[in-house]
Amino acid sequence: MKKVDRLKAILKRLGRVVIAYSGGLDSSFLLKMAVDALGKTNVLAVTARSETYPHSEYKEAKRFADKIGARHLTINTSELKLKNFRSNPVNRCYYCKKELFRKLDEIRRRNKFNYVLDGTNLDDLKDIRHGTKAAKELGVKSPLLEAKITKADIRNFSKALKLPTWDKPSFACLASRIPFNNEITKKDLRKVDKAEGYLRQLGLKQFRVRLHKDIARIEVFKKDFSRVLESQESIVGKLRKLGFTYIALDLCGYRTGSMHESS
Repeated sequence: MKKVDRLKAILKRLGRVVIAYSGGLDSSFLLKMAVDALGKTNVLAVTARSETYPHSEYKEAKRFADKIGARHLTINTSELKLKNFRSNPVNRCYYCKKELFRKLDEIRRRNKFNYVLDGTNLDDLKDIRHGTKAAKELGVKSPLLEAKITKADIRNFSKALKLPTWDKPSFACLASRIPFNNEITKKDLRKVDKAEGYLRQLGLKQFRVRLHKDIARIEVFKKDFSRVLESQESIVGKLRKLGFTYIALDLCGYRTGSMHESS
């Protein structure tokens, strides 16, 4: 537990903090650690709701914050109003995160907190994450990264603490389902959200529905291929009702950042 002790020491050094809290595995663990290390009055979790963030994720975030007694503030953002985000360039996340962290920094200053924190961990350095540039520009701290905590560490520590998020699948905003340089619209985001919601109802946990015009490209782990094929007719029927013409199972399987493969 040396890493946990190191993390708590870092948090105590930072003092009063605002946490960019999505309700995912990383930010939930960070929130729990911050509340334990600093006390409830010195921690404010802020969740941003927008078209790119499914309502189901928000409900889980609120439930967890309530469960541990954390102070929780909800704000509304509208990334689609940002032309640089809506046009969906490869560095789309930079514009989204910059807007988010600006708002969190305003909340920090208004409430006299010391820092804004995010849930970036050591494994995130392996991925292409344009949002980290925005975090650095606005002075956002990443205590999980500073404590050299990995995604596996977070799962193990969360399980030991009996946090309900310990086995929660990784999640990225719905905009990541749309190919770069294809405009992001509310209609397409809703379409993907409903498609993924249906797959979730079938019992699948880690997956993506990538949108390629009228094609739905489904990514699941290869061990789940048979599960998808067993439900082939119902999946095709549902996704066609949502407006997809073709429904494809990606034989490469689930992987993060697959949209970068053609960028």
